[in-house]
Amino acid sequence: MFRRTFWFTTGVAAGVWATTKVNRKLKQLTPESLAATAANKALETGQRLKDRAVGFALDLRDNMAQREAELEDALGIQESPELPAPRRYTAIENNRSNPKYIENPTYSNNRNEDH
Repeated sequence: MFRRTFWFTTGVAAGVWATTKVNRKLKQLTPESLAATAANKALETGQRLKDRAVGFALDLRDNMAQREAELEDALGIQESPELPAPRRYTAIENNRSNPKYIENPTYSNNRNEDH
């Protein structure tokens, strides 16, 4: 009697274990679960690629600055020249504190010019 109870309990436990494993695997193989897994892996891969690209860009920037300093030392350049400020032309003469500016004064806003 004890033997039968033992093997019956063992069989029930094995059946529950197998059923649980099969149900988990079936849930993993549903289209929604597969899509979610693929999306998560794609996001992880994209993040890794982004991190590598940012690291590469930072290394490149550091190496460019180092090489620029080496070239400035070799050529005897101590300071970069200052560029003049861009010229701006007033579009309308007024005495307000915030005048309007245009970048290129060669264009006219006169619509009667072409007629």
